[in-house]
Amino acid sequence: MSKKDLLELTGISYGQLYRWKRKNLIPEEWFIRKSTYTGQETFFPKEQILDRVEKIKNLKDDLSLDEIAGMFSTVPITTALERHELIERNIVSDIALKLYTQQFAEQQHFTFKEVLHIYILDKLLSKGDINLEEGKTLLQLLHDHFGKVEHAGGQLICIRKMGITSFILAQSGDIYFEEGVRVVFTMNLLTCIEECKLKWHGGESHG
Repeated sequence: MSKKDLLELTGISYGQLYRWKRKNLIPEEWFIRKSTYTGQETFFPKEQILDRVEKIKNLKDDLSLDEIAGMFSTVPITTALERHELIERNIVSDIALKLYTQQFAEQQHFTFKEVLHIYILDKLLSKGDINLEEGKTLLQLLHDHFGKVEHAGGQLICIRKMGITSFILAQSGDIYFEEGVRVVFTMNLLTCIEECKLKWHGGESHG
């Protein structure tokens, strides 16, 4: 979509847009310069920019622009949280946390990557998309392969055929399944990372 359409549709100003760009809230590569009959114009990937602007507008009253930039950054969080903090701050449920530690090892400190895997599990369990046994399979897949797709437009896909559940980690692109396969859900991994970072930093998810 064009810059003009973006500003009109979202109600933000030219100045806001470029301030957010300077603060790294909107990636440089989303500003696409194209030649038109009126000269050079700036365009954006429509779904991505609209989603990002909406998130920034929802967060900016509660967080600084630097804090919001941290939510969208691909730079990994290097700190860890203690087990009791995860529960007390409602980042993940006790059920999801116990399933994770049963699967791997009892521990008191959790890295952001570990918390993210538990968060994804918790989200799917709470929605009723998967059961506890399927959750174990999911955790192993995330443990083994999540890093290969997390920043490449990655998706987590759950499919079922004849009662058998399978999980797929995929990068952006079309995916085709054999006849009889039902897609239970498709989850955007970058969205999950942003949501989990928001909880990690003590905010509450908006929308």
